Amino acid sequence: MTTWQQMARLLHDRSGNFGMMTAILLPVLLGVGGVALDLTNMMMSKTQLQEASDSAALAAATALANGDVADEAAAEALAKQFFLGQMGNYMGADAASALAASTDVDINTTTSTAGKKFTVSVGTSYNLALTPLMGMLGYQTMNIATNSVSTSGTEKKTDALSLYLVLDQSGSMAENTNTKIEKCYVIFGFKSCWMGYQTKMEALKEATANLLGELDKVDPDQKFVRTGAVSYNEKMQKAYALDWGTANALLAVNGLEADGRTNSGEAMQKAYALLADPMENSYHDNMNGDEEPSKYIVFMTDGENNVNGADSKTLNACDNAKKAGMEVYAIAFMAPDAGQELLSACASSPAHYFEPEDATALTEAFKAIGQKAAKSATRLSS
Repeated sequence: MTTWQQMARLLHDRSGNFGMMTAILLPVLLGVGGVALDLTNMMMSKTQLQEASDSAALAAATALANGDVADEAAAEALAKQFFLGQMGNYMGADAASALAASTDVDINTTTSTAGKKFTVSVGTSYNLALTPLMGMLGYQTMNIATNSVSTSGTEKKTDALSLYLVLDQSGSMAENTNTKIEKCYVIFGFKSCWMGYQTKMEALKEATANLLGELDKVDPDQKFVRTGAVSYNEKMQKAYALDWGTANALLAVNGLEADGRTNSGEAMQKAYALLADPMENSYHDNMNGDEEPSKYIVFMTDGENNVNGADSKTLNACDNAKKAGMEVYAIAFMAPDAGQELLSACASSPAHYFEPEDATALTEAFKAIGQKAAKSATRLSS
């Protein structure tokens, strides 16, 4: 066999090709295997990191909304604590602690008349060590980064409320209290002022304005609160119907003039009847689809009934109101024992009964009632 024949035979001999191809492709195959393994690790690490930052952001935002932390600094510490606790399960306590320390927690608080909103952002990243197989392709580490944002907050919600005033305008309401105020009048363009004693009626008007003002604070758009008023002396005076907001009730109060004897029976019956009327619930439902409103009667006198049957009618109306779930507030303003006993019996509880002995105490009593009613009309939702 000639040399040329031997060379030709060698060129056509295919034995050993697999070994050569394996030797040539082995680095590539190892690299591909390394890429697959590291991609799996990166995806798993990314998921773990995302879950940890999500949990941290949610925990901090919820704690702020619920008042479980004192301030934003405490919320930031809580977020890092949650992050550390979760990442410690994946990468060990030391590595997780170092990562938590470098994690950025940003908290933004937005305050409005509706409440507060807390937005917590948690951003973090670290370099994941790759397998030596990826090193063959020149990659030693891969950066894994996540950012989570959670928003929570408290929002004031207003519940439906109907309140009716039953006020004494008998002659004794013209008497002076022991409170001095500046009084002025204008004659022919000249203004004259002096210090005089505030009358019971003047004190009542001021006190009632305070009560109604508390309701205006929680319902500035007049969509949830309805008020009305009626006064009485020896008979029931004009009853102002329940209406949205407080303007109608305030108009009734400002027009009061002290005169006559005392008979609260028909006025209390009127207050109960107006609040118990099914249409009152319908008004609230038609306005905003709210649930059945909370209902209040504010009953005030400075004396005692001196018309036959007035006490029994008053007590009957109070009992009916309380049985219907209405709250009855009673104010015996500088009243004698008989008046105090009647109003104490009418009140829903001792906490609903007041005995102010001067104008300042009367104002405080009415304001307290307004604040209690306003508080019951507002709730917080997270």
